[in-house]
Amino acid sequence: MKKVYTAKDIKDLISQGTSLDSIPAGSILTPSAKDAIKEQSGGSATASTNRASSAQSSDRFPPLPPGVAAVPPEPIVPSMEYHWPAGGDASNPEEIQRFFHSPEIMKLKDEMIRVARKMWQRNMVDGNGGNITVRVGDNLVLCTPTLRSKGEVQADEIALIDLEGNQKAGWRKRTSEANTHLAIMKVQPKCKSVIHGHPPYSTAFAVARVEPPTCLCSEVEVFTGAIRLVEYHTPGSPEICEAVAKIGKDNPAILLANHGVMAWGSDVEDAYWKMENMETACQTIWVASQLNGGKLPTISGEKMQEIFEIRKSIGMEDPREGLKECELCQNDNFQPGTYCEVAPATKDIGSSLDPQAEDLVKKLTDEIVAKMA
Repeated sequence: MKKVYTAKDIKDLISQGTSLDSIPAGSILTPSAKDAIKEQSGGSATASTNRASSAQSSDRFPPLPPGVAAVPPEPIVPSMEYHWPAGGDASNPEEIQRFFHSPEIMKLKDEMIRVARKMWQRNMVDGNGGNITVRVGDNLVLCTPTLRSKGEVQADEIALIDLEGNQKAGWRKRTSEANTHLAIMKVQPKCKSVIHGHPPYSTAFAVARVEPPTCLCSEVEVFTGAIRLVEYHTPGSPEICEAVAKIGKDNPAILLANHGVMAWGSDVEDAYWKMENMETACQTIWVASQLNGGKLPTISGEKMQEIFEIRKSIGMEDPREGLKECELCQNDNFQPGTYCEVAPATKDIGSSLDPQAEDLVKKLTDEIVAKMA
């Protein structure tokens, strides 16, 4: 039971020459006891009073769990971006195996599988389609295996390849489309992970070969920028690699004509978020295009410049920065449908009629009337 101190107890301690600091933490001080302490200290509370009062206050809360600091940490933005020492790639077979099975790489493999499951659950991949890569060295990249559903692939099936697509480790064969991912990594150092999939709405834009209109969805404008189209080439061919590298260098969200989509980021989660942003934007734009006769108001050029400032604050440049509004939000190629207006009844259409056809109609009408008579 906590000890209660009265004014008499405080006076007794003072008369005995006992320091007030000896009052145990957590003790209860009556109002008269606090007054006696203030009187003794010349009107200011002593350390014992502060300690006792603090203890009384802290008794309202449970103790901190083990390992939790008493002072809150500085807030951070977590990142899964993998950093490697330049020039420190594993080279011989034993080093590669040790690196490939190291705890930090095993953790990245688990993250790739977690993202693969999300892609499958969100209908972003079908059958054995889609693939994921994560760069882990100057010349080393993790990639998912070929012919495996992203809903079933396991971490121990992930392969290790170099930037030319040569497999360095892993018992399952790497995906045949890895070279397309590597093409972006070769030209864009910020690209440390690439995801390819077939989410329905953005893939529909890719099949129609239509770039989604810009300046409509602020979320996608902040995190992916303009979604650009890469013309069709055979999957895995040198031509598609070259085309993807050209467009993908400055645009992290791209459509592959008649195929699917790709997104890249600083880590596998970042790349996945961009694919989600792209798919949601395409779905939203398509639904919105069915309203108001397809007339979609855009974000103003002035407000788009503010979005570019947000992008720069999170380390993302935008190749459109500095464009005039008429160039920035030019969406003339997006035509979700056509409709016709009924001509007003007062419009003079006589001049557009064919005289010969009119004579024929009159002749037939006269013959029909004559027979009826």
